[in-house]
Amino acid sequence: MQTLRSRCPLMLTRFVRYGWLVLLAFALTACHQDMYQQPSLRTYEPSSFFEDGRSARSQVPGTVAFGQARTDEYLYTGLIDGVEGDVMPFTVSRELLERGQEQYDIWCSVCHGVAGYGQSMVAQRGGIVPANFHQQRLRDAPIGHFYNIITVGVYRGDPAADGYQSMYSYASRIAPEDRWAIAAYIRALQLSQNATLSDVPPDQRSTLGN
Repeated sequence: MQTLRSRCPLMLTRFVRYGWLVLLAFALTACHQDMYQQPSLRTYEPSSFFEDGRSARSQVPGTVAFGQARTDEYLYTGLIDGVEGDVMPFTVSRELLERGQEQYDIWCSVCHGVAGYGQSMVAQRGGIVPANFHQQRLRDAPIGHFYNIITVGVYRGDPAADGYQSMYSYASRIAPEDRWAIAAYIRALQLSQNATLSDVPPDQRSTLGN
């Protein structure tokens, strides 16, 4: 009877002889690309799978395609006939401004600063120049401008000169209603930092010294 020690060389020989076949089988399986490069059809390419020969399918009756229900163009773009509008698409309330402040603090303050002056750690170390909402250009900008920038992003300036302003789109991160809430809060920030005595209701001016 063979002992375990006497059988070891034989087992090693068989492993060397057949083991590479097992490793090759694993390697070939790992190179299979069906999941990575799935079969697909290009736009308007014919297909033999459907009876009508078309790869593009008609909309199923009774369904609504993604984005199709957005009938209020201004609510979702901030544009009126391609021009930035200067009205809110719904009533501004205290609750709306509080919501705007909350969303601004989450998404905007990291670059633009809590007070909107563009002073933040990102401005100091990030190599970009976040917009100062209190500059005259943005104080005069229509409120739809802020909604539009949040939606599509912006890139302007010369890195070799005085830096550049770069901001990606937040459309996938912030709901349209919250984008408008942020725009309304930015307008409130501008008013808070640039208000004059004439902006205060007459019956409340006496409280300013308190």
